[in-house]
Amino acid sequence: MQRTIFLTGGTGYLGSRLIPALLARGHRVRALVRPKSSGRLPAGCEAVVGDALDAASYADRVAPADTFVHLVGTPHPAPWKAAEFERVDFASVRAAAEAARAAGVEHFVYLSVAHPAPAMRAYWRVRAEGERLLAREAFPSTFVRPWYVLGPGHRWACLAIPLYLLAEGIPATRATARRLGLVTLPQMIDTLAWAVDHPAKKLRAIGVPEIRAGNAAAARDGLEVLLPASERA
Repeated sequence: MQRTIFLTGGTGYLGSRLIPALLARGHRVRALVRPKSSGRLPAGCEAVVGDALDAASYADRVAPADTFVHLVGTPHPAPWKAAEFERVDFASVRAAAEAARAAGVEHFVYLSVAHPAPAMRAYWRVRAEGERLLAREAFPSTFVRPWYVLGPGHRWACLAIPLYLLAEGIPATRATARRLGLVTLPQMIDTLAWAVDHPAKKLRAIGVPEIRAGNAAAARDGLEVLLPASERA
């Protein structure tokens, strides 16, 4: 089924690769860009100039999209970027939710992150809060939760593969290691495209195990996908 998609983060690491995949599936794609970045979008994608942190700058251009894909986030997340996570990551999803609501979007796809986690606490807590914000909007949403995406320029984490294998072999750390495992760029593009092709009925979270297995259809549905209350403090 052809969908009309509004996408933020279209010139980024994932967006620049996801857009051609969506166009190849026959979808119509429009992407939000800064004034000087419209020429960086893949051919066939319509540019919408605006500010990802300000819904008013683009909300009237979202319709008639039925699907909103939000990929905006702080580049190269690090523990010392907590203020930027609030200023960019959370502010942008808040603006996106407002714009999607005004346009009557039917399905929201949100690039979140695996959580809870023992590291990068400020990062994953902001993304978890983004999920809760979308849940309150009451339109069906898919939360895609990778931890680290391996690809061109993003391969240093390969050094941790032996540690992951060790942790997955120990019962006490197996679940955490699998939830925070590494995924590849092609796996992420396939998962995001699948989420667009198969809208959630309510809330759905696609975690690392499903991304790695290419089995997003096995993802968890329902309110229980949100961070448990015991982890919110």
